[in-house]
Amino acid sequence: MKNLIESFSKIISRIRGLVYIDDETLREILKEIQRALLKADVSVEVVYNLTKNIEKKFKESKIPQGVSPKDYLLYVIYNEMVNILGGDVPPSVDIPRRPYKLMLVGIEGCGKTTSAAKLAYFYIRKKLKVGLVQTDVHRPGAREQLRQLAERIGALFYGDPGHHDPIRIAEEGIEKMLKEGVDLIIVDTAGRHRSEQELMEEVKRLYETIKPDEVMLVIDATSGKQAAVQAEAFMKYVPINSIFITKMDSTARGGGALMSVIKTGAKIKFIGTGEDVEEIEVFNPRRFVSRLLGLGDLETLVEKVKALEEEEKVLKEVEKDIEEGKVTLLTLKKQLETIMKLGPLSKILELLPVQSMPMPIVRGLSDDQLKATQERMRKWYAILQSMTKEELLNPDILDASRIRRIARGSGTTPRDVRELLQYYQMIRRLINEMKKSRKRLPKSLLKQMDINLGELERAGR
Repeated sequence: MKNLIESFSKIISRIRGLVYIDDETLREILKEIQRALLKADVSVEVVYNLTKNIEKKFKESKIPQGVSPKDYLLYVIYNEMVNILGGDVPPSVDIPRRPYKLMLVGIEGCGKTTSAAKLAYFYIRKKLKVGLVQTDVHRPGAREQLRQLAERIGALFYGDPGHHDPIRIAEEGIEKMLKEGVDLIIVDTAGRHRSEQELMEEVKRLYETIKPDEVMLVIDATSGKQAAVQAEAFMKYVPINSIFITKMDSTARGGGALMSVIKTGAKIKFIGTGEDVEEIEVFNPRRFVSRLLGLGDLETLVEKVKALEEEEKVLKEVEKDIEEGKVTLLTLKKQLETIMKLGPLSKILELLPVQSMPMPIVRGLSDDQLKATQERMRKWYAILQSMTKEELLNPDILDASRIRRIARGSGTTPRDVRELLQYYQMIRRLINEMKKSRKRLPKSLLKQMDINLGELERAGR
């Protein structure tokens, strides 16, 4: 993977050095990405779809205010690569029921037997009782290799040197494991045969006999785009539920195997990062892409853009509430929730023009005024969190008893609660007056509720 990381590091450095990004510059960057991926043996189809998606998203999306075009391009590249590798969420590795039968398949030399031991080690550390069954009667030493690994990690083992029928070995092995009360049974299968057809037929018969809960395809990372060919070949005979990519420790083509296999629809679940049984990781698309792009600080940028995109989304919801005359305390809570996620007001104002703020923040506030406003917002948010949904949607029911309860629950005083309610009533009156006069509501809360600090103070009295 080293060469791919170096290629992307150069691309990222170039993007960060840009002053602006026009269509020609974008095309050049996309071509560099294409060359890097094709050189890593990623299939042409995957490369084309990835770069087209990057181009479309960058051109058609509205860049959040406070984010530069070059940072947004990095964000889009990162996001699209994560998406193509299976999405933002790591795969579930929990065993849904017990006993659970897991069957491993793959071609010769892919590291299947070692992977079986790695999986056993992984689940033994999760306090499961694991059994390994070796059905490979074609490769000399396969049985002994898995037996030794099972003994080393504390897994049960079954493999009969006196039999040459993998179907019978599988049946007897599973029967033994069930009697032993095993939680997880991992069945290793052959990868060597005189012909591919014979191998596939044997895999199919084993599948029909074992009736596994999951079939995991083991693929060598150095196979590059051949990974997809292997996956498609096995899928003609058995359903492939998950994938284990081996030898991801030092290869330039690891990214190619990962990306190419995705088009089969199978989910990558584990990767092997070395020869030892301990060197196994749950596949995490985000972590892999960060490593691939050579960007340790990209997570900060991604979180920043996501927060700003969420802020815009919430703002649209709030605007819709206002336009429909549905202004409640829940509307105010949405605003405050968004701002609290973005951090201190001073930092927010560095990122966003005042005109786009989703709260009635006063232009030209001093540091002391900013701190006072920030403190008031914290109190208000705590108060709103202490209210029931009924109270948020219908503030008119808030009597003295409810106000005292909310104050106690939020660590504030009844006066603080009344200050918030007075502010809310002032905003509601303003909007009702606008509706009555049939004035067009502006597109941001700030523009329609541009009040000064004095009015805020008077509302709190």
